[in-house]
Amino acid sequence: MDARDIKDKIEQGIPGARAEVSGGEAHFAAEVVSPAFEGKSRIEQHQMIYALFRDEMARQEIHALSIKTATPAASGRRDA
Repeated sequence: MDARDIKDKIEQGIPGARAEVSGGEAHFAAEVVSPAFEGKSRIEQHQMIYALFRDEMARQEIHALSIKTATPAASGRRDA
């Protein structure tokens, strides 16, 4: 699994999400903006993303995934 695979999975799995993912060799960082995060705590937002990668983490295809999340309003982005 590479950064592009993670980006694609996040954008397909979280409604309206736009993701930027970096890293490799099972250690990744993701910045995700989505209107689906509105009204959710930061923990709930992160849980939404971690849920997408449960299997990959169990198989250690992803060893570490650092996450930053925001709503479009909080990020200043209008395209998410």
